[in-house]
Amino acid sequence: MSNAPLMPKATAVWLVDNTALSFDQVADFCKMHPLEVRAIADGDAAQGIKGSDPIASGQLTREEIARGEADPNYRLKLLEPKTRLPEPKRKKGPRYTPVSRRHERPSAILWLVRNHPELKDAQIMRLVGTTKTTIASIRDRTHWNTAALTPMDPVTLGLCSQIDLDFEVQRAAKEKPAAAAYGGATLLPASETTRKSEDEETESAPSSRSSEEFDDAAVFAKLKQLGGKRDHDEDDED
Repeated sequence: MSNAPLMPKATAVWLVDNTALSFDQVADFCKMHPLEVRAIADGDAAQGIKGSDPIASGQLTREEIARGEADPNYRLKLLEPKTRLPEPKRKKGPRYTPVSRRHERPSAILWLVRNHPELKDAQIMRLVGTTKTTIASIRDRTHWNTAALTPMDPVTLGLCSQIDLDFEVQRAAKEKPAAAAYGGATLLPASETTRKSEDEETESAPSSRSSEEFDDAAVFAKLKQLGGKRDHDEDDED
């Protein structure tokens, strides 16, 4: 399925309240994350949204819903719309946050800063629709309401979708340089070890030569002493 219903969250509210479809089936049909659908079922999200009947709007049939309820692995198929609407272009800049949710943004920012420190300020701005000044004050704990802030998941608060959060986290992980891992000690190249042994041989050569010369001189001196002693002994016998 490539197209989503016209009002995905309102459609998800109706499907959760009026059908026995699984969270995965509703999430796949409405192009949402299963955790968002679970939050709707638990009453943690979409509390003020009125459900939209996809059967009345011509997006689903009762037979399609019954087929999905009978088989949890079945994925609902959206009916082809009679009119084609252009896809809305996503505007650049901070996300718009409803007035009723704006007081919850600092808690969401604190949750993002603690649980995903790899996110940049621009990414947090796109997720919850805030400013760099607010993010900096929460990072530095200089926000006027720091003592009363409690970290809260922005997905649960309805400030962003789980898909957008996962996308930004994966993007930040790719941009973060990988730390070089220690691979253990390695052997020196043969060129260095061979050169070192050759240098040691050249340094030890003069000393060995001098020792040889010293040994020859000592031998000759010993012979002279022996020869002189023999001559002296012969004179004493005479």
